[in-house]
Amino acid sequence: HAPSVPRGVDPPKGTRDKFKELGASKFAKWVLDQKRLLITDTTCRDAHQSLLATRMRTFDLLAVSDAYAHYCSEMFSLEMWGGATFDTTMRFLKECPWQRLVQMREKIPNILFQMLLRSSNAVGYTNYPDNIVKVFVKEAADAGIDVFRVFDCLNWVPNMKVAMDAIVETGAICEAAICYTGDITNPKRTKYDLKYYVNLAKELEKMGAHILAIKDMAGLCKPAAASQLIKTLKQEIGIPIHFHTHDTAGIQAASILEGSKVGLDIADAAMAPMSGGTSQVNLNTLVEMLRFGDRDTALDSDRLDSIAEYWREARDFYTPFESVSLAATADLYRHEMPGGQYTNLFEQARALGLADRWPEACRIYAEVNQLFGDIVKVTPTSKSVGDMALFMLANNLTCEDVLNPDRDIAFPVGVIDLISGGMGQPPGGFPEAVKKRVLLGKQEFVGRPGETLPPADMEAAKAKVAEMVEGEPTGQDVISWLLYERVYEEFAKHQMTYSDVSILPTPNFFFGLEPGEEISIDIEPGKTLIIRFVSVSTPHADGTRTVFFELNGQPREITLADHSIEASAEASVKADPAIAGQIGSTMPGMVVAVAVKVGEPIKKGQKLLTLEAMKMETTITADLDGKIRDVLVQPGRRVETGDLLVVIEAE
Repeated sequence: HAPSVPRGVDPPKGTRDKFKELGASKFAKWVLDQKRLLITDTTCRDAHQSLLATRMRTFDLLAVSDAYAHYCSEMFSLEMWGGATFDTTMRFLKECPWQRLVQMREKIPNILFQMLLRSSNAVGYTNYPDNIVKVFVKEAADAGIDVFRVFDCLNWVPNMKVAMDAIVETGAICEAAICYTGDITNPKRTKYDLKYYVNLAKELEKMGAHILAIKDMAGLCKPAAASQLIKTLKQEIGIPIHFHTHDTAGIQAASILEGSKVGLDIADAAMAPMSGGTSQVNLNTLVEMLRFGDRDTALDSDRLDSIAEYWREARDFYTPFESVSLAATADLYRHEMPGGQYTNLFEQARALGLADRWPEACRIYAEVNQLFGDIVKVTPTSKSVGDMALFMLANNLTCEDVLNPDRDIAFPVGVIDLISGGMGQPPGGFPEAVKKRVLLGKQEFVGRPGETLPPADMEAAKAKVAEMVEGEPTGQDVISWLLYERVYEEFAKHQMTYSDVSILPTPNFFFGLEPGEEISIDIEPGKTLIIRFVSVSTPHADGTRTVFFELNGQPREITLADHSIEASAEASVKADPAIAGQIGSTMPGMVVAVAVKVGEPIKKGQKLLTLEAMKMETTITADLDGKIRDVLVQPGRRVETGDLLVVIEAE
């Protein structure tokens, strides 16, 4: 249960009120004038993304929103949107991400709302045309986002300009981020040294950033490094500094403390039950650590603890999404895996049957990073490195195998996108040997990808989305489809069938009702449904069951297919690697697209089909010239490693 709040009393004035009073530029100066260390709470976004596979539902966020508004007005901001939440709400929770933003904004009018924006990647995993980025920023600002933390996955400043300009144009706060990788305290790590970060910060300040974020996505910024970096930046730039880190190494509270001693303005932390590990530092204890000192946060620990108790109870609902506890060792400083990816990649490895080889996966991840030229690893570049690491692990490939021109390798789609420059350019570019192997002559992006991509046709997109929804689509609907076509189509179909399931209590959404259980659901203001589950029949001959329930006391029944009754199926045929033309699956996953038909002529390297496993897509290509003799799978079919997919008859 969330802490109760006074009835009929408006929440206290907060940072959003100050921002609305001053505007972005003057508000940034106000931040600089604050003696206290300002705190951003990441519980509603990065914390559950890092710990619970981004599965936190709107229902549970809204339940505690009033308490935040009344008891946390001294906070700088709530990070509650963006990052992976945008697609996950639609993909897994069957919720509208825009609706979450609007509903929370109504309940919390006084605290700044903050989101994570991936520059030209928006909230996706590839670069989008400039007009999509601009429209997305405007829609997000109109819906209630105040602070846009914008970063580029390779720290490539040209890729940040469109998003930054769009943010400034809306009047919102532009918080430009430098992604921290390497170790500035190590004299041998010269690629990402102190000078590199200072130059980046100066560029971003000149481009109009109101606040500078240090985005330490892997928790690599050791206490001494944090002190040196923040102290130097405070001397070199004139805008506030906001420090974001992950506590994977278990020592990052010390980094925040050292930063606070040298003038850090804002720090990220998460409520105690959602902190630690790959999440952020413990907010409750951080506040007490600074109590009575020069940087006292002015936050009320008793009230914070009452909200933390709510999160402790709420987290119990998400037990199925808890990742295995992966204690970080000093190996973290070698593989440099982001906190938001650390547990997700382990779950991907488990889904691929590779969990028992996790230490090996971490080692290969580090090797792939060096193979790609030692790059900044944060979504989506980190995803490409992780995809490649798991692909190599699943197929027992070494870096030497990858560079061997005699090996035919179907590289993951994200790897091809990265190495082609589709996500931007790293310092010094990508290694030529890797580009030659991965691209196989495909054209690279020259310059900024967003400039070369044709603008999205907004009117055509609107017409397409209108076919999926009842009535006129909103701008939010259209931009959601443009960012995630297949995910949005499935979400829209689900909503048309089941309506808005975000109003269901979380235990019932995830686990259903027990016989005799009764719940109440507020479907709109003043209208409540009382639902009681009575019983379910034995299976019918056609594989269905009848479900008996009561709706506001009236008996109801519905007949549904029972998907737990599995029909017997023949075992899949396995491809024989010794027979040319037998194309097998390189990983377990689902077939999402088939590009060829029986009888069609085919050339070596031509696309046959696309597989997906845990957001990792791989294109399967032909390994010889010939004709398609047989296609054994269709979209939606699940396959295992080695399953025969296509047979090619050689010319």
